[in-house]
Amino acid sequence: MKTTLDEMQVFVAVVDSGSITAAADSLGQTVSAISRALTRLEEKLEVTLLRRTTRRLELTEEGQVFLTQACKIINAVEDAEEQIQIRRNQPSGLLRVNAASPFMLHVLVPLVRGFRAQYPDIELELNTNDQIIDLLEHRTDIAIRIGALTDSSLHARPLMTNRLRVLASPDYLRERGEPISVDELSAHRLLGFTRPESLNAWPLRNVQGDRYVIAPSVRASSGETLRQLALAGEGIVCLADFMTQVDRQDGKLVQILVQDTVEVLQPVNAVYYRNTALSSRISCFLDYVSAHIGG
Repeated sequence: MKTTLDEMQVFVAVVDSGSITAAADSLGQTVSAISRALTRLEEKLEVTLLRRTTRRLELTEEGQVFLTQACKIINAVEDAEEQIQIRRNQPSGLLRVNAASPFMLHVLVPLVRGFRAQYPDIELELNTNDQIIDLLEHRTDIAIRIGALTDSSLHARPLMTNRLRVLASPDYLRERGEPISVDELSAHRLLGFTRPESLNAWPLRNVQGDRYVIAPSVRASSGETLRQLALAGEGIVCLADFMTQVDRQDGKLVQILVQDTVEVLQPVNAVYYRNTALSSRISCFLDYVSAHIGG
């Protein structure tokens, strides 16, 4: 093998951090050492992996191919090291978890303290993305997905289900009045998602059926943004219980059109690659989350 593991780790660190300087900081090396390692790697492979401009570094097509394979190799080495730790009954290693920002903030973050206390040798990397990601591309071990699953190449572990409710703040209802029928929603400020459009089909009975498709006054990519807008009295929103439970208990958000609401339970699953053995750090995390979040 021409290349070394250290060179691969340098290359991946540069791509992840976006610059040679940032990679040097994260790896505890000098900028010149990182630059030399990249040059040496490209010379060995006889290709250009990164295009260097004054503003940024950009992966070439060959760089993208090498990145995917390098990540697999680094992960394989990490897994091999972890297996040795498992033999000593000490689950350890880096665990990368990705979830939509509302689920991360309202469900996972409150569990981190307890998990870290129980598994101090597991290093957590928590990333948020409000769209579905490619696990390999984003170097993710576990992704939390809300709603029906479509990717059959992934293993899935059910974690919970979520009820959807149509909500508004007391301030908004005092200002604009509470709609007493679904038809009256058209006269109100409605808060919806930029995508997917399916999230703008609210579970309300109307003449068209059991879904009411809204025309949002304000759109946002994140449910957490919509929650904050609703709390500020900017309009009516439809959100999952996991992110509004405390707001409803405190009276900051109120459910409306209760009689017209269709019970919709969204599945929440943890997904990971089928061709990857479920390592101890992944199983520890999923077992802990499942035991603490409830149905």
